[in-house]
Amino acid sequence: MTTTPATTQITTTTITPCLWFVDGLEQALDFYRSVFPGSTVEHVARTPADTLADGPQTGEVLSAEFTLAGLPFRAIQGGPALSGFCETISFAVACADQAEVDHYWESLTDGGEESMCGWLKDRHGLSWQVVPNRLGELLSDPDPARARAAMEAMLRMRRIVVADLEAAADAASA
Repeated sequence: MTTTPATTQITTTTITPCLWFVDGLEQALDFYRSVFPGSTVEHVARTPADTLADGPQTGEVLSAEFTLAGLPFRAIQGGPALSGFCETISFAVACADQAEVDHYWESLTDGGEESMCGWLKDRHGLSWQVVPNRLGELLSDPDPARARAAMEAMLRMRRIVVADLEAAADAASA
């Protein structure tokens, strides 16, 4: 006879992304609040006076809790112990229309770098995907020729342009 181990019921678990900044956390908070309307900083912890001589300077931001577009984040300014962000973690921004795509693309690439297929790195090295909702609709089109044409068009783009995706799909079904 086998026995089933007792299970613990957990009802208050939440998962919050935590980002490690080598430096510039305070500037990053200001930047992200300027990009995402309605975003807030809930808490900032700063280095207290009389810390170790070789540690962070008094008053320097050590950590923060903030919300971007309704998603809570935590961040640490941990110094160079780790090398920063890479593309294996990114944040996808689902956009209702081309105007939203353009806003987020232009804002997040300001001081950052463009990549392909709606991907970019912002000025702090964090990777983002700026994706119009229409892309998913076109890639799921029941006509495989339309879906393939939209995919092929997207693969040639940096910033995704909805009109170009639709034109490619329409041309495939003509």
